[in-house]
Order: sequence, then structure tokens, then C-alpha cells
Amino acid sequence: MFLFEMLDNSILNVALPTIGRELSASTTVLQWVTGVYAVVFGGLMLALGALADRVGRRKVMLVGLVLLGGASLATAFVTTAEQLIAVRAAMGVAAAMTTPGSLALAFRLFDEDALRVRATTLISTVGLIGLAIGPTAGGFVLAFAPWQMLLLVNVPIAALAFIGIRRGIPADKADELHRDPIDGTGALLGTAAIVLTLVAPTLFVDAGTASLLPWLTTAAAALTAVLFVVRQRVARHPLLDLELVARPLVSSGLAFKAAASLATAGLGYLVTLQLQLDLGWTPAQAALGMLPQVVVLIAGGALIGPLVTRVGLDRAAWLSAGAVVCGLAVYGLLGRFGYGWIALALMLVAAGMRVVGVVAGTNVMRGLPANRTTIGSALVDTAGEVTTGIGIAVGGTILAALFTGDIATSHWSTHQTTQFRDAITWAGLALTLLTAALVGWGITRARSVAGGTTRSPATAQNGRAHH
Repeated sequence: MFLFEMLDNSILNVALPTIGRELSASTTVLQWVTGVYAVVFGGLMLALGALADRVGRRKVMLVGLVLLGGASLATAFVTTAEQLIAVRAAMGVAAAMTTPGSLALAFRLFDEDALRVRATTLISTVGLIGLAIGPTAGGFVLAFAPWQMLLLVNVPIAALAFIGIRRGIPADKADELHRDPIDGTGALLGTAAIVLTLVAPTLFVDAGTASLLPWLTTAAAALTAVLFVVRQRVARHPLLDLELVARPLVSSGLAFKAAASLATAGLGYLVTLQLQLDLGWTPAQAALGMLPQVVVLIAGGALIGPLVTRVGLDRAAWLSAGAVVCGLAVYGLLGRFGYGWIALALMLVAAGMRVVGVVAGTNVMRGLPANRTTIGSALVDTAGEVTTGIGIAVGGTILAALFTGDIATSHWSTHQTTQFRDAITWAGLALTLLTAALVGWGITRARSVAGGTTRSPATAQNGRAHH
């Protein structure tokens, strides 16, 4: 299902100009064609992860796959942009039902950390292959087929995944589920907080910092997030047990995941603009310029197992998170001086993100009781989705604040070029500081585990009946 998640977005981006022409869609509407998927996906993961921990991960995944196949098939009958947005929203719901369960099921099938790391690495690698081949495959398909074929490809993927899970994954054991009532109020508040957090960065980039709407959206996101936390503290059966999130293994894993996603999204956004607007590369050349990141993301999977075996999960997380921070620092300080420094930054961040993504997910799963693993996986994905939006917002907001005039114009003045490069530097350094803060928090929390200041996962499991 990670293949579907990564392939789906990357392959659709290639078709946006064609979709815009055929459906008479504006730029804003096209943005929602891609954005609604991420908003619905990120917003519903916690609620649907909690549901899966109660009724069964396998069952929720199978229902999600049926929804995915049906929504993808409906693409063949789309005639308006609004209908396509509705289809994409349904696919986001399907992704929220299936993606968290993938990691939870993989973790459940293996008892040893080494095997869990290998399984998580395989899931991650398959998804990253989808990210890498998506644009190329999409361009090839569009050469001889209508754009609808790009989403119809999900139908056989969903069918194969359904058969594989149905035949290869046993039903959830009763002692690995729990029967606490779902906190409906908490689910609504949590979903609203995440959706508003994901929408706000888009509004900042589109409307600019002078507009009131993105600031109101950000304030609403903060308010609903506070209300969600308050609700979880007082609810008899909270959607998300905050004591579990506060466990060092869980909180450190989430911090590392957030740092990696923030860095990757922010750097990717800035580099894409820099290569085309400042260096004057064509879109095709800019795609090639991102290849160092893609190659490291895919090839780096072979290094995860040996690194974890040699230094352990905790040190592997610290080293890889440190590589992410170093990559951002290289870009912020030296990226304006040529593509060589940009490529080095891309490779460092990709290398760190490749390892930390696997280790972070494994640590979160290790720190949770068996009957909370799906919502734990949903937490990992949600942390990544939210900080992806924040990373783009940081870059976009600083660019909007420091660059005067139309950034998309074909000819910049010398003053505008200087403004853009200054903005790139400051945005890179801001991302570096934010990422370093998350990494520092993650390392501090992880060290408290090593120091024996908290219960082990095994001990936590013995006490899970309390929850």
C-alpha cells in the first residue's frame, strides 16, 4: 500500500496540465485535485487507526482496498474537475484505512527487531520505487493513453493487495485488539486539527502572508489542537492515550520522523524552485537534478540492515537524523553557490531520511502495546504529513516575505536575484534550526530509554490491560 501512496501522487502530477485542459480546471482547482488526497489521508489516519485497533487491522485494510478499487474505477466516468476531486477524496479515505495497517501488520508478523527492520525497509523501498518511477511511467502512458489510465492502474494494485492480505495474513487475534469505545468528540477535533494544519501551508503559499485567511486557518488549527489535547486528558476512553505518546521510544520516533519529513519536503520545494527560476533549468532538467536524492533513497535501503546491526537502532537513528541536519545546513550555507552543493545537500538529507524513516517507525511500534500498533503507525504517518506541510510553508512564507514582484516572471532584475538567493539561504537555515530542534528532542527522549528511566516495551505490554 505504500507503493500505491507514493506512486499515486507522483504519477498524477505529470498529468495535471492535460487534466486542466480537458476538464477546464483552473490552477486552484488543479491544486485541490492533488491536495485533497493528502488532506483527507492525513486528517483521517488517527481516527481510522483507532478503529482498526478495535475491529481488526486486516478487516479495515480489506474494506479500504475495496474502496480504493471502486474509487479508482470511477475515474473512467469523470467528466468534471469537481467529480475528480471527489474521487481523489475517496482515495484519500482508502489510503487512511490501508497505509497505517501495512506497518502494523508487518510489525505483528515478526518478533525480532532485525526482522521488523527488514520488513519495514522492504515496505519503504517499494514505496520509494513508486515515487521514482511515477513521473517517467506517467509520461510514457500519456503518450498513447488518456490520463484516466494513470488512476485506473490502482484497480489491479488494489485487487492484488486484497488477494494477498486475504490469503496471506491471518485474522487479528482477540488479545491484540481492544474494545474501548471510540472517542467521537476526540476524533472530530483531531481530524479538524490535522486538516486545518495541512490546509494552512497551501493558503500561505497561494494567498501570501498579507492575507487574513491563512492566519485564521492557522489559529483555528492551533485552537482545535489544544482542544484535542484537553479532550484526550479528560476522556474516559481517549482516542489517543497521551501517556503512550509520551513514552520515550514513541516520542523519539515521532520526533525523528517529523524531522526527516520536514527536511525532505522543505528542501525539495526550495530546490525545485531554485533549479528552474534561479538557474534557468527546464522542468525536465530540474527532474534530472533531483536524481541524486532519488538514487540515494532507493539504493540506501541496502545499508539500513548492516547499519542497524553494527550500531543498534538508537545510534542508527541519531546518525541518520544528524545527516539530515547536516544536509540542510549545507544547503542553507552553500546552496546558492552552485549545483554541486545542492546535490550534496540532497544526498545527505536523502541518506539520513532513508534510515531514520525505518528506525523511527520501528521505535514507535516497539514502544506501544500490541493493541495500539495501528494508531501508532497512523501517528508516524500523521507526523510525516503534518511536518511535510510545515516544511513547504516555511520555505514559501520566507520566499514571499523577502522576494518582491512576480516570482514566476521569466526575467528577474539583479536585485530580485539577490533577494531570491537571500531567501533561499534564510529558508534553508530556518529549516535547519527546526529540524535540529526536533532531532535534539528525539535524541534526548531516546537516551532516557537507554538510561533506564522508563519502562521497557515488554513491561508496558504487561500493563496494557489498564488501557
